[in-house]
Amino acid sequence: MTTFGERLTSAFQQHGRLCVGIDPHAHLLQEWGMDASGHGLREFGLRVVEAAAGRVGIVKPQVAFFERFGSAGFAALEDVLSAARVAGLLVIADAKRGDIGSTMDGYASAWLEPGSPLEADALTVNPYLGPESLRGALTSAVKAGKGVFVLAATSNPEAAALQTAQTTDVAAGDGETVAARVARDIAWVNGSAAFAGGLGPVGLVVGATVDRQEFGLTDEVLAGAPILAPGFGAQGAEPADLTALFGTVAANVIASESRSILSAGPDGLVARIEERSALYRGESHG
Repeated sequence: MTTFGERLTSAFQQHGRLCVGIDPHAHLLQEWGMDASGHGLREFGLRVVEAAAGRVGIVKPQVAFFERFGSAGFAALEDVLSAARVAGLLVIADAKRGDIGSTMDGYASAWLEPGSPLEADALTVNPYLGPESLRGALTSAVKAGKGVFVLAATSNPEAAALQTAQTTDVAAGDGETVAARVARDIAWVNGSAAFAGGLGPVGLVVGATVDRQEFGLTDEVLAGAPILAPGFGAQGAEPADLTALFGTVAANVIASESRSILSAGPDGLVARIEERSALYRGESHG
């Protein structure tokens, strides 16, 4: 069984760092001429998958935009997830699940268990019930060759006060930020012998528009962890900024773009993906 880190590294090598978001906003469905329905969601998602396949290695469906349509939305999402994985794309389900005990285990089974209708290659998770609450999900991910991305430093301004707050745990050392504590508490998985020298299965979400040093997310803290970095494209960060933003861990970064690509519409989608992907590979695109 190949590990998530191995598959991610292969995706980087073959296609570069761009991750295409599959975010069927209501206005995009309308602009694309698609119904605001389960059928429209399915058509939207499959068009993105078709355009992304062979041009990038990673896609990230935003679960909320499917969930709002209830069972019809989940049925559409199942088809999109399956089509993306069949097309050879690495799929990150952006669901931001977080809970305790058997409830969190249930979320892990839903999104990470092989054969599940909602099976993805990785899942975004929320650690703010305590990083230890994610242990079952992390264990499940490792056993199944899957990945998780733990929220650490998100790009929404209202999160900064919490994520840069200082811990008072004497054993951990005063002066550590909450974001750094989260990163450190989940890093033990990546440090196991099974992942030595490569990317581990436990990644971190670090917004490209935040000052990660302010959040305590130094190169040392982030070493070995895949980094899912929203904020590129429409939110302001550009491919040329990647190395300056992430330093020695830039090689671990998945650069996520959604609106900057989806705004091209169904007819311009392929060209926009090729253009943006080339920029992350350091190529000119004429």
